[in-house]
Amino acid sequence: MTAISRRAWQVVLDAVELDLLEGRLSPGDHLPPERTLAADLGVGRSSVREALRVLEVLGLIRTAAGSGPSAGAIIVARPGGGMSSLMRLQVAAQGFPVADVVKTRLVLEGSIVAELAEACRTSSPDLTSSEQILTAMEDHSLTEAEFLALDAQFHLSLAEASGNLVIIATMAGLRSAIEGYARAGAVGLASWPKTSARLTLEHRGILRAILTGQADAGRLAVQSHISGYYAETHLTAH
Repeated sequence: MTAISRRAWQVVLDAVELDLLEGRLSPGDHLPPERTLAADLGVGRSSVREALRVLEVLGLIRTAAGSGPSAGAIIVARPGGGMSSLMRLQVAAQGFPVADVVKTRLVLEGSIVAELAEACRTSSPDLTSSEQILTAMEDHSLTEAEFLALDAQFHLSLAEASGNLVIIATMAGLRSAIEGYARAGAVGLASWPKTSARLTLEHRGILRAILTGQADAGRLAVQSHISGYYAETHLTAH
């Protein structure tokens, strides 16, 4: 997948998400046909199809072939952290240096995981979404784009489980930048299947540390996970 096609399908993804966040689209609504979306957004129909696949993997839409009221792409959920102001941070985040995003993630996500693990010692934070995303990521038919979209959503789901609205807003605002850097780095990997398998194991390790109340181990696991991927892709050198 070229850099141009990645940008094109991201345009579609961002447009649909913005409509959801600002209330122009709601669960139960149909998305316009592929041809209409492509024309309205100035992208190819293949880019529209790629964006729809990612939206479906994320659980935001359901698609059905054929004709009639149930056919086409139907909105089934809103994106997490649904504040329209997040979109401004998402746009700004596209220009943040990758090293700054990585440093922020190490501090913020280390704290998120440690606090969730502490909470699991005395209560039961709702980590159902995180578990469901990890299960979806274990589907070997996923494309790189689909896997990395779910990857970013998994990290956001942990923030949402924390219940801290400021942390949720920050992670949601950074999600597009995180996903974009991850996709850019994947292009130069020696073996995507090997790397994706390792990332999946690391995600499971992070969630296991949280659920078993291992705050320090969880913090180290997520920090190693984040820094390891960026070191492997050499993105921190840019």
